[in-house]
Amino acid sequence: MDTADVGTTVLALTSTQRGLWWGAIIGGFAIVLVVAALLTILVLLVRVIDRRVVSIKGHLEAAAANTADTALIERTAEQVEAVLAEGLEHHLFLGRVLAKVRS
Repeated sequence: MDTADVGTTVLALTSTQRGLWWGAIIGGFAIVLVVAALLTILVLLVRVIDRRVVSIKGHLEAAAANTADTALIERTAEQVEAVLAEGLEHHLFLGRVLAKVRS
């Protein structure tokens, strides 16, 4: 036995095995590309959602500021009713006085 051959093992693949290995390598690379593309799309969509959330938050804060004084609406309505009632009394009074002045 030759000393050069000791510890050396030659592995040989059949053409079918080689084809399967290349198929697995190419398939794995394709899967990595698809996953990278999907993660990129996910990151882009999350950024869009974040921007829209900030925009919606601003709109909601503006709406809250616009409606902060709605508690005063009922009180204002009562005062307007009182002014209208007094105006009606003046109108009726002036109508009676004017009728007496004309006659």
